[in-house]
Amino acid sequence: MKPEDIAELKQLIDFLKENQVAEFDLDRGDLKIRLKFVQQQSSTAGLGELGRLLSNPRPQPAHPAVAASTKAASTAPAAPGPVSIEKTGLHLVKSPIVGTFYSTPAPGEAAFVSPGDQVEKGQVICMVEAMKLMNEIEADASGEIVERLVENGQPVEFGQPLFSMKTA
Repeated sequence: MKPEDIAELKQLIDFLKENQVAEFDLDRGDLKIRLKFVQQQSSTAGLGELGRLLSNPRPQPAHPAVAASTKAASTAPAAPGPVSIEKTGLHLVKSPIVGTFYSTPAPGEAAFVSPGDQVEKGQVICMVEAMKLMNEIEADASGEIVERLVENGQPVEFGQPLFSMKTA
């Protein structure tokens, strides 16, 4: 996917969450996306805006069929809220994309970073798989890793905290 396509997908996800849409399917040629959100209550508010958002599709290059689901997230333990961490003065490294978190470059290999490790800004600290692509996530600040906030193989959302760290 191109960066503008990822930005459009992020905008769509934010819109769906904001309007408490529980499920959403999108089919554009070879691109197929299915999103499910666990919500306290669902709402149909804003569906007219959603139709307008999707009414002008751009021609899309051929993409493999994709099915995204956050069903597994409903059974995964929730990450600690950023409010409690921010009060302690720790920096949060957040996921820039929706996908599956991996702490190692490959199964059976050592983790990119562990609590207590010193990292430099731009250093790869984990990977997030999105649509069969492995995306290297880099530290956005220098400092010491305090805690990994998600489990290996856990689905993560855009903006979800992945690590807390003491910045240098």
